[in-house]
Amino acid sequence: MSIRTQVLGLVDVMMRVPPIMVIDEILKIGMGVPIQIGTNKVYTMDTDAAKSSQTDASNSTDTFATIKAFFGMGSTDSASTSSSISSRNQEILEHTIENASKSAQTGGVLSHNFNNLMDELANDSILANMLNITTVKFVVCLLGFLCAACIFMLWTRHLVMVYMFLTSLGLTFLSYWSNVSALELMERSPCILEDLLSLNTTRLLDSGGVIMTLAPHIIAQWVMGMLFAYIHLGPRFGLLQKSMPIIFTSPILLAMLPLSPSIVDKLPVVAGLTPIILTKITLMQSAMEASRTVYNGYQYAMNFVSNFGLSALIENEWQRLNVPNVLRVFWALKILKCAYTLITVESDEPLMLFPAIETLLVDGCGTLTAVLGMTGVISMICHYIGRGFQWYLLTYDNDEEKSLGTVSAVLFYILALQTGLTSLAPDKRFVRLCRNLCLLVTALLHFLHNIVSPILMSLSAARNPSRKRHVRALSVCAFLILMPVGLLYYLWTHHSPSTWLLAVTAFSVEVIVKVLVSLATYTLFLLDARRQFFWEKLDDYLYYVRAFGNSVEFCFGILLFINGAWILVFESAQNATGGAIRAIMMCIHAYFNIWCEARAGWSVFMKRRSAVHKISALPEATPAQLQAFDDVCAICYQEMYSAKITRCRHFFHGVCLRKWLYVQDRCPLCHEIMMYTDKADENAQEADPAAAVQAEQPIHINPRDDATNAGAARRSPERAAGAASENGAAGTNASPVSPSDDDAIANSASEPTAETRPVVVSSGSHSSSANSSNSNNSYISPSGQPPPSTATSAAAVATAAASNTTHIFRLSQDQQ
Repeated sequence: MSIRTQVLGLVDVMMRVPPIMVIDEILKIGMGVPIQIGTNKVYTMDTDAAKSSQTDASNSTDTFATIKAFFGMGSTDSASTSSSISSRNQEILEHTIENASKSAQTGGVLSHNFNNLMDELANDSILANMLNITTVKFVVCLLGFLCAACIFMLWTRHLVMVYMFLTSLGLTFLSYWSNVSALELMERSPCILEDLLSLNTTRLLDSGGVIMTLAPHIIAQWVMGMLFAYIHLGPRFGLLQKSMPIIFTSPILLAMLPLSPSIVDKLPVVAGLTPIILTKITLMQSAMEASRTVYNGYQYAMNFVSNFGLSALIENEWQRLNVPNVLRVFWALKILKCAYTLITVESDEPLMLFPAIETLLVDGCGTLTAVLGMTGVISMICHYIGRGFQWYLLTYDNDEEKSLGTVSAVLFYILALQTGLTSLAPDKRFVRLCRNLCLLVTALLHFLHNIVSPILMSLSAARNPSRKRHVRALSVCAFLILMPVGLLYYLWTHHSPSTWLLAVTAFSVEVIVKVLVSLATYTLFLLDARRQFFWEKLDDYLYYVRAFGNSVEFCFGILLFINGAWILVFESAQNATGGAIRAIMMCIHAYFNIWCEARAGWSVFMKRRSAVHKISALPEATPAQLQAFDDVCAICYQEMYSAKITRCRHFFHGVCLRKWLYVQDRCPLCHEIMMYTDKADENAQEADPAAAVQAEQPIHINPRDDATNAGAARRSPERAAGAASENGAAGTNASPVSPSDDDAIANSASEPTAETRPVVVSSGSHSSSANSSNSNNSYISPSGQPPPSTATSAAAVATAAASNTTHIFRLSQDQQ
């Protein structure tokens, strides 16, 4: 990216910051609606005071006067009375509410006192004026909010035009103010024209004289006139453009003449008429274009949504407006402003670092827009933390790191909303912010585990000899264990048990368990990589370790749901918005993290149990059959020291076959049903008794010719010696594969469809194969077999194709 592009991007970001500041100020005053901040004070009154309060409440006039005093609308005879009323507003309100509640309890809502109070409130003009003022303030704030939002979403070209119009209007008022100030200085000083005519150099060149005082005003007026002539969007006449600096400076120049004071007072207004007229013409000409721009934006949004969807529109506008960077710049400017205020304030006490940081953080999350800005900063910090861990782990293609900043930002903002961060008092707001950051840190540890876990698995499975990568991955795992332990130790020693601490503890322990599960899996894979023979129990051990980890996570999910329900019922009563958001998040958590996980875990357990039952029903291959077979498993391509024999007379590892049964019940090689079923056996006996009798006979398989398979699997020394002694006999009895057969196999591997791929099977698999051809090898097209019933058979087809091109099952002479 070039420097010019970066500078233009920065300018675009800076132009979108002022609308955010306007929105922040509008939200800070509560959209113009009076905000009542409650306190935690508890007022206790004795019996006499309660009786007097009830007596005062019975008089509707006194109660109405109390309400007037609360809103500050009483008589202002003296300043002391006004300050006393403003300082006791909160106490008067609470006493009024308490008295009204007691009156309602004693006399009912429809009592005479209550009706009198409502009548006087309805007929009071002062209260009506206050409500009208509040309504006007709300409408003005709402219009300001909408205008600022629309300006923020404009395209850059239209945004530049808006700023040019606002700058020209601001220059007009600034010029008027400067002219008024200059004329006030000239009224209190001697006549400048007389000094010029008399060449009174003493007063003209005096550093504190009127000439030196007016010089900055004259220069500023000239510069503002030139700038207005350059940026205004009204009609551009040549003579008017050239005379604009003179028009801006004319009040100061004409005030030097001996004119009457009434004329001099009107000179700034006359000088401001020309730029005001040009600005008004610009506004009238741009009104239709502005409405057309808004309408075109609406049409563009509707067309985009109809073609690509709402989510695509939001993502596109998010990138176009560069929202994260705008919010970060806004928050940084807000913090710098607060820091400047803290530094420049006059105080006898020195400025302390930690109290200053606390004040800045509290001011940085006072409104929703400020929380959004803090969210953008936290998102950037989490993103670079993920980048740092990726650099340390020597990996740069992890998708988890790309989503780390986004997910962290969403999590922090949801926590801020559901805990009511912006509505809390400053001291409580800082405590709640620290607690939310602790929860975010534990979530960040989960994300870091998701980054390092695949790296551990790849290092153990790929047998990577680089010790540096192993050490780095293991050191990150050690950090992910020690960090939660240290955090929990600090929190439990400095804080009392609470629902928040329970949630942090659950997240931290869950991280530790997940890291331990990843380390156990990594260790098992390393042990398997250093074994010389196939480890059939590896899958069981991995299943037990992962089942333990998933069970712990599921239990913690239920615990967090119960903890959230307790917070929702007993601790979120004063925050309706936060309670609603918490309820929604609890529903999402209950569905995805509890119900879906439980259903998926139960489904895996049932599939595994069903596969175990099916595998146990298959016969075990004897050592003699394995030695006669002398081949690898067609699923994992590993040497077989124990195997299961399917109904179609194919040999597989029991563990591999169990994994295959998770997908479907058909053989990977011939797509026959692998299980022995009574109904299928009866049908086979009725259809072809001879084939059924042949199927019950023991299978005889000659050892393969290892000369045709250079990549033979590893064997044990005993099996290797036995195979070497039988090579001669096997070479005389086995039928060599003809060149045409090799070509057929090679062609079958290059065909795109499964129906044209030949499958080499034994005569015990299909009785019709021996009768269909007189050649030594029988090739049967699987097109006659029924296709797999589900879309997941793509993996089965790929495995079968790979098996067909690498393994050949030959028929012995006596079987033919």
